[in-house]
Parts: sequence; structure tokens; C-alpha cells
Amino acid sequence: MTAEIGLFALILAFLLAIAQGTLPLIGAARGDTALMAVGRSAAYGQVVFLGIAYAMLTYAFVTDDFSIAYVANHSNSLLPTQYKVSGVWGGHEGSLLLWVLILGLWTAAVATFSRSLPREVVARVLGVMGLVAVGFIGFTLFTSSPFERLIPAALEGRDLNPMLQDPGLIIHPPMLYMGYVGFSVAFSFAIAALIGGRLDAAWARWSRPWTAVAWAFLTVGIGLGSWWAYYVLGWGGWWFWDPVENASFMPWLMGTALLHSLAVTEKRGGFKNWTVMLAILTFSLVLLAAFLVRSGVLTSVHAFAVDPDRGLYLLLFMAVVVAGSLTLFAWRAGSVGLGGSFQLVSRESALLTNNVLLVVAAAAVLLGTLYPLFLDAFGLGKISVGPPYFEAVFLPLMLPLLLMLGFGPRLRWKQDSPTEQLWRLRWIFGVSLVFGMIWPLFVGNWSFLAGIGAFPWPVDHRIFLEGPGGPAPSPAREPADAGHPSPAAGTELRRHADRAHRRRTRGDRHHLRAGLRRRA
Repeated sequence: MTAEIGLFALILAFLLAIAQGTLPLIGAARGDTALMAVGRSAAYGQVVFLGIAYAMLTYAFVTDDFSIAYVANHSNSLLPTQYKVSGVWGGHEGSLLLWVLILGLWTAAVATFSRSLPREVVARVLGVMGLVAVGFIGFTLFTSSPFERLIPAALEGRDLNPMLQDPGLIIHPPMLYMGYVGFSVAFSFAIAALIGGRLDAAWARWSRPWTAVAWAFLTVGIGLGSWWAYYVLGWGGWWFWDPVENASFMPWLMGTALLHSLAVTEKRGGFKNWTVMLAILTFSLVLLAAFLVRSGVLTSVHAFAVDPDRGLYLLLFMAVVVAGSLTLFAWRAGSVGLGGSFQLVSRESALLTNNVLLVVAAAAVLLGTLYPLFLDAFGLGKISVGPPYFEAVFLPLMLPLLLMLGFGPRLRWKQDSPTEQLWRLRWIFGVSLVFGMIWPLFVGNWSFLAGIGAFPWPVDHRIFLEGPGGPAPSPAREPADAGHPSPAAGTELRRHADRAHRRRTRGDRHHLRAGLRRRA
């Protein structure tokens, strides 16, 4: 009954996802409070049933239930318990079940921690997340069910891939999926803002913490994956620029740009359209990563599946999401203002340059990853794009970004003085230049790229040098608009008023004493 209970729970989660993806959106459009409230209840119910389905599959692994085909193909009675538990996500079907469970957890977290937001906003966000869940749970149910029975049952399992019997399997996939799926929250907030027609600073303020957490998980997941691939698959080198590794790297690059752009939208009201576009592109690259890993179009030791039916489903799902999102963006983008103005030398300009470099870098990686696939698909031959291409294209884009890390955080919002910034940073720049050029000589042969890599310029130099005039004012201490005084300015005005009042009081007392002496 384990497989049947798990499958039934998965079906119920799918039905709840349909309800979550439709009723709250209808309620927000009609102003119906009851329909909007369905989103939160459906999110909680969905994660409960997904948890039951996942628990049933885990129980089947731990108890060696080889009547389930997925368990028989990825486990063995002699497998250590920790690898039986992690073996649940050691194959395509189980890893996809973990994916939808994490999506359910993110949705439940949004439903729990967004109670202070307007009901219409929460309803739209949960509705969009429900539609995303419909796509992925449907993919699990219709093409990748982990609960298929094996008749007759196997006497023994085929065992888990020996390379996956490693602590890396226990930690790496959950961290990576938390990052992947977490970007669906930023995407949902962006689409909810487009639907509501309110692309102001509020949605960026609500979305930014979720984006930061997702980015942090993806960063940890990529780092753990590199470490795991190095000592298991490296054969003497890092496993960089593998197509599947690129699949996770591209959302990270775009997510980094999104995180910086959200800061400008939240604090200065700028980059509104650009930020929404980055949220759409980041999640689109997440879907592309799922397609590349699970469709069989890539030949890699990191890839999961080789079933073209699964690839077709993911390709259609990605096409619907991307086309629908861009259509909605095109409809709403024209009505959005440009936001606050800024000068060439300002923090906004630095962040915009940061965004452009990261997006172009992601596009370069995307081209190198997909170009061989397009040539093969159109019968134009087979080629392999490897490290020489990526290093020749990617590194020149990262060098200016590396230099900008040194002074970008020091710039003021709206406008700053370049000469003042250069004067403040003169010592740390000189020390960094000397250190960057000398350090490679102590560790091996000197090269230009090695010198740049050792350049400690991006280190937060405020711990070494504040420069004349002190640190650059933080956004909280700067006026958001030239026509409105900042809190610091208000405090200073109150101090001047108090001093003037004390002077007037002392003067009044002096005149009173003089008058009394004359009368005496």
C-alpha cells in the first residue's frame, strides 16, 4: 500500500495546486475575499500531501520495498541507511519529487510570512506559485511517477550508483533545489505585480528577502557541487564548464543581477521594468536548467534522464511560462514610469553596469552551452564547446566587475564626485596593485590573470581606510528626494531650534534681572 498511498497523496496535491492556481487569481480580480483565502489553505494542504508522498517513498527505500520499480533501480538491501534516505533523490523520479516538495515548502513559507501584505497581492503571488506547482506536479504524475509497481517484485535491488554513495549526495541536491525553486518566489512576486499593474518599490521590498535566501542556497549548492565533482569526477581538475554545471551557473548569474537590481527598485524606485525582466529571465533559466538536465539532450555524467517525452513536456511548459510572462510584461511595461534620475557617477550607475556585465556573461555561457545542441538538432554537425571558449569570453567580462567591487559600494545614490572617490581609495588601490602583482610569484609562475585573481581590491577596504571626509553616507542617511529633508537633516534642524530657544531664554532672563535692578 506504500506506493498507492504515495500516488494518491500526489494526486491530491495536484488537485490542490490547480485550486491554488486559479481560485485566488479569480478572487483578486473580483475582490472576492473568500476565493482569495483559498490560496493560503490550498498551499498548506498541498505541502502536507507532498510531504506524505515523499515520506512514503522514503519508507519504501528504508524498508527495501523492491516491488516499486524506482526503489529496485536505485537501492539495495545492503546499502547503508543514510544512502537509502539520500537515494530517494538519487534518480530522476525521486529528485523530481524532492523538487515539488521543496516548491510546496517555499509556497507554505510565503503563505505564512506574508500575512502583513495586502490580500490581493498575496492571492496573486500564491496563485502564480500554484500554477508553477501544477506544471511540476503534473510532470511528476504523468511522465515521472516514482510509485510505479514492478510485477513481479525484484528479489534484490540494482544498488545506487557508486559515485552517488557519497556525503555530497546528501547535501548538494537539497541545497541546489532550494535555490532553484526559491527563484519561483521572485518570479511570482514579479508576475503578481504585473497582473496588479503596480510596479512600484513595494513589490521589490517584499520580494528581495526571498530572492536573497534563494540566491544564498543556490550559491551553497553550486559550491558543494563543485567540491563534490572535483574529488569524485575531477580526475585532476575542476569540473567547470560542463553543460550541466553551466545549467546551474546561468540562473546564479542572472539571480545575482536580480538581487542588485531589486536594491535600486526598493531604495530609489528605479530599474522597475528591468527588475521585473530579470525576475522572469532568472526563473526561465531555472526551467531551462531542468530541461537540459532531465530531457536527455545533453550527454553528461551529471544528467538524469534520456527520455524525449519528458523533454517535450518540459519544453512545452517552459514555452508557456516564458511566452505568457513576456506577453504580460509587454502589456504592462509601457505604463511604468522610469523612476528616480541619477548621474553618471552614482551607485545606480555602478549597479546598472554590474547588471549588464552579469547578464552578458550569462548570455555568453548560454550561447556556449546551447550552440552545439542547435547545430546537432539542425543536422549541421557535432562540435564541442569547452573551456577555451568560456575562458576567452567570460574572463574579460568578469575583470571590470571585479574592479567595480572595490568602489561600487562606496558610491552615493543619485550623484557622487569621482575625484573624491579616487582620493579616498588611493592607498588601498596601490596596496592591492602591488600585492596582486607580487603574490603569484610566491605560489607559482606569474601571469596577468593570476595577478588579477590575487588582486585584493574587492575586499571591504573600509576596515583599512575611510579617507578624508569619512565614509560615504548610507542610503538611510541620504535624502531620497532633493525636495524632502532626510531624518538626519530633521534632527540637525531640531538641534538648531533648541539652541536658539536656549539663547532666547537666557536673553529674556538677563533683561528681566536688569529691569528689577533699575526699579530697586
